[in-house]
Amino acid sequence: MRGDRVAVLVIFAVTVSSCATARYAANADYPQIGEAYARDGILEECFYDCSVPGPSRRRMYVYLPADYYETQARYPVLYLLHGARGNETSWIIKGDFLHHVDSLTASGKMAETIVVLPNTNEYKSDRDYGKSRLKGAMESFFEVDGAVEYAFVNDVVRTVDSLYRTLPQKDSRALAGLSIGALQSIYISAANPDCFGYIGLFSPLIRPTLNYGAYSSFFRQLKPKLKIQFARPPELYLVMIGRKDFLYPRVNAYCNYLTRNAYPYESLITPGGHDWPNWISYCDMFMERLWKR
Repeated sequence: MRGDRVAVLVIFAVTVSSCATARYAANADYPQIGEAYARDGILEECFYDCSVPGPSRRRMYVYLPADYYETQARYPVLYLLHGARGNETSWIIKGDFLHHVDSLTASGKMAETIVVLPNTNEYKSDRDYGKSRLKGAMESFFEVDGAVEYAFVNDVVRTVDSLYRTLPQKDSRALAGLSIGALQSIYISAANPDCFGYIGLFSPLIRPTLNYGAYSSFFRQLKPKLKIQFARPPELYLVMIGRKDFLYPRVNAYCNYLTRNAYPYESLITPGGHDWPNWISYCDMFMERLWKR
């Protein structure tokens, strides 16, 4: 069975050369996370072309249900974004995320889902990108300029929909992230109100630290965008934060704004701060709520 799956994947990788999709080691020049992190499902490394200034292409990881290549089924998709000092490997390595997906799926708490883990850092060029290099916290906080966010649906979502058997509609797409990834999730979902039906914000940075560059307008006029987004609200808009998190005051103010405007959302305040134990727990709780209308 495993040999058949690998053979099918090799054929698929050859025929879909535009994305250079392959299992585990599509490009040995990039740091690999290793087969040990792929649990019950199928972990694939995918490269896609970028439509905005910066690197010409980026890498993302895609985690497929174990029987993906043995069926013709279509699946909902969760797009999960990293935070500062992270990249597309962070949820896998630091959060042991694939194990949690497998456990929730096996227990019936979450339907089989395609999970997409992109790199959403800002880079100036291919050289700056440097094979998906990790960035320092200060770089991450001060270089968010709107380009990646502006192109996310076009570059990431459309690539995934073109390569995989997705359910390409709002109520079958989820977008979530931690810290800066949650900031990106706020603005990407608000700018694309018909794209994502489930939004998860884990310890979100509410506003970018700086707002400059050719795409900086992406982060402006959030309130009018939220009004449009909540006119046809997501199935779930979930905000989670630790009481000791340094971002708690601003997150609390954001939730108060949502409440004042009668926007349907849920929030959860937990012990702890801005750390992986909280984010792992938040993500588990969010995934348990997916695709349940």
